[in-house]
Amino acid sequence: MIKGYCDPKFQKVYDIFSDAITSGFETGASLAIEYQGEMIVNLWGGYQDAKKTKVWEEETLVNVFSVTKGVTATCISRLIDQGQLDPNKRVGHYWPEYSCNGKENTKVSDLLCHRASMFGFKDGIPPGSFQDWDKFTHALQIQPPYRKPGTSQGYHALTFGWLVGELIRRVDGRTVGSYFKEEIADPLNIDFHIGLAESEFERCADMLMLPMENIKLPGEFLKYVPSFFLPQILKNFKAALLSGDFKEAFQERDEDNDNYVNSHDWRMAEIPSANGHGTAKSLAILYGILSNGCERNGVSIMSEASLQHAITPHSSGPDSVLFGAPIKFGLGYELAQGIATVGNISPTLNNKMFGHAGVGGAVAFGDPEKGIGYAFICNQQHNPKELYQTSNLLTEELYSIIS
Repeated sequence: MIKGYCDPKFQKVYDIFSDAITSGFETGASLAIEYQGEMIVNLWGGYQDAKKTKVWEEETLVNVFSVTKGVTATCISRLIDQGQLDPNKRVGHYWPEYSCNGKENTKVSDLLCHRASMFGFKDGIPPGSFQDWDKFTHALQIQPPYRKPGTSQGYHALTFGWLVGELIRRVDGRTVGSYFKEEIADPLNIDFHIGLAESEFERCADMLMLPMENIKLPGEFLKYVPSFFLPQILKNFKAALLSGDFKEAFQERDEDNDNYVNSHDWRMAEIPSANGHGTAKSLAILYGILSNGCERNGVSIMSEASLQHAITPHSSGPDSVLFGAPIKFGLGYELAQGIATVGNISPTLNNKMFGHAGVGGAVAFGDPEKGIGYAFICNQQHNPKELYQTSNLLTEELYSIIS
């Protein structure tokens, strides 16, 4: 049932992946790990669909949700590296129409670090096709922020894509999907897509999502506990629950059902925060290149100095959307944070790791200190306490072997 290759030294990693599939915990998944420029693990197994009629293959694509943000961050860092974008300038310098209704002083870095206070649509997510780019960017362009930009961190789950994507379009002229494909994916043979062509649907796995009403937020009882009884981290958690920011950032539309993420419209749209589709192998290659000099086969993504600037912490919470957690962000990348010990709600990101996790359970990261490019992707969403269980187990075992 499990296919692919695993260096014998990493047999325990293989065993964890195999158990996740054969036990039925994961319906379908793939795992790829580059270590110091060599692909040491490339495994896949399970099924692409709920009825288990279509076997998961090496080239199976799947929606990796917010893992896409790490790919978008790579595009941004390349533009910064080339001098086309300055993270310290105001957004209005590149996107003049954005400078209105209290957003005039928002810096580019505020968008990248989730400090723009634009984590939701105040009038609800616009109805209709997700392929209508201008509709979404215009709604954000004219909207006032929830709070003064730059003063607090609140995870921009969906809006990050349109805000940062429009910034890229204003600077370069291309959409994020086109920019990534032409500048990075095609030259380096990386099988990852922001905006999936219909011709690729045949090899795309279905995401098996939990109904939102079945997902219970952790710690709801804290709303009723007096703050003076709580340590600071739980005070932050309680404040985030009471703020309602999570529901603003993770809004739903009445017209979308739980299967909408498998629709033609969702797959074909470019949402640079949430709907990239790719293989584990390609994500591991991308992060492997970034973690080993940022160049391969004569193709440079950016300078090592630019990467180091991008993966330096620029914001560290508490995050008003993600339950007050002390999550660290670089320029678009999620960074080592050390909160994964709280069950399996958060991905294990330690050491010098940078990358991103997705709400479906996928995780992709690099580690320049160890020379690692890692990606685990899957199609079965789990409850929050188990969301990153498989990837956390894999990551912990990987680091125990190489340490």
